[in-house]
Amino acid sequence: MNISESEFEKLFKENQPKLKSFIYRLITNNEDVDDLCQETFIKAYKNIDAFNGNSTFKTWLFAIANNLIKDHFKAQKRWARNAQDNCSQSIKNSTELQNKTMNLYAAGRFEIKNHIDYCFTCVMKYLPLERQIAIMLADIYEFKVSEISQIMNKTVGSVKHLLLNGRNTMKKVFDEDCTLIHKTGACWKCSELSNSGNTKAKTQQKIAKLGMVKAKNKGANRTKLYELRTQLIKAINPLNSSSFELHNFLINQTDFANNKNYPRIDKECGE
Repeated sequence: MNISESEFEKLFKENQPKLKSFIYRLITNNEDVDDLCQETFIKAYKNIDAFNGNSTFKTWLFAIANNLIKDHFKAQKRWARNAQDNCSQSIKNSTELQNKTMNLYAAGRFEIKNHIDYCFTCVMKYLPLERQIAIMLADIYEFKVSEISQIMNKTVGSVKHLLLNGRNTMKKVFDEDCTLIHKTGACWKCSELSNSGNTKAKTQQKIAKLGMVKAKNKGANRTKLYELRTQLIKAINPLNSSSFELHNFLINQTDFANNKNYPRIDKECGE
């Protein structure tokens, strides 16, 4: 399939925003996003003759990016289940990090929906890489299973297995840990951050307006709550969000604190 240079550049530009957010959500290092996106562009351009039209240009492009991401991850570890807790404790143990967090909070416009997106990324990193990729492609970027099998170079059955296991794990973690919709959850970071500069009453009013919170109050099961969570995230580009600098800092700090042990501090911020 012949594609001119101008057509290639147009197609790449159309897909670049979602491609960059996909790369960022998986590698969670803003400094590497542009480099990997540029590598994808160069590799796609050099191999444009290999694009035969058997898939969409978007699917073909994401397949190239997927291979580069897997190479990038060879030296990286999965996050532990308590990685976010360790991030919180590492910040609480340092006045310098506390001040930096609050300065970043003050510099941006914190929105709970953006924090839900950040949290989804953090929980997803608890999964093996291939499950992370399958979840992102299917539930956030809305690729069909047949397209994901092309991107990941796996059978349709293998992709379905990755999605089943990945979704079940994520639903379980959200069901057990998320205090946004479960009062008994272990994770309180949504309330902790949104309480900064707000009264608890105002924070609860904002949380109550979320669709998945309303659904939980009406008895929705974990599958429905997961679907509502991903619907919210689909509309967000983390690189363009109002609280990107804050969440990028928290992701980097979580990566640093991963697999480290910190004493649990039950007292919430502002109490």
